[in-house]
Amino acid sequence: MKKFAALFALLLAALALVACGGGSDTTGEETAAAPETTQEAEKEAEGGTAGSAAVDIEADPSGQLAFTSDSASAKAGKVTVNFTNTSPVPHDVRIESSGGEEVGGTEVISESNESATVDLKPGEYTYFCSIPGHRQAGMEGTLTVK
Repeated sequence: MKKFAALFALLLAALALVACGGGSDTTGEETAAAPETTQEAEKEAEGGTAGSAAVDIEADPSGQLAFTSDSASAKAGKVTVNFTNTSPVPHDVRIESSGGEEVGGTEVISESNESATVDLKPGEYTYFCSIPGHRQAGMEGTLTVK
């Protein structure tokens, strides 16, 4: 019976330690979140607010050779292009300067999302789908960078 009591006391002590350990994991998670917040603050300080440093472009969900919008705007600097293509028709987004030079863009995707970061100076750019025939069919828009 004494062995049973000692074993029971040991079990209770182990449970108490496990319960204490759970509290420190929560604190660790909170601490881990702080660097992400700091990184977001640094990004905002470098290139403005998170909203102005990103451009959302979507391909027509029905599969038509079009984007859902033919214009977008962003603040100059590093701009993240968030591209959504829910249709099974493959598309991408490429960015072209007013001089006709391609400066970046996303990979070709279908039924997916893709992001790419492009360093843009103030001016007007054209965004388009580079799949043969898509741009010619009207799949392009104007990106104004201020």
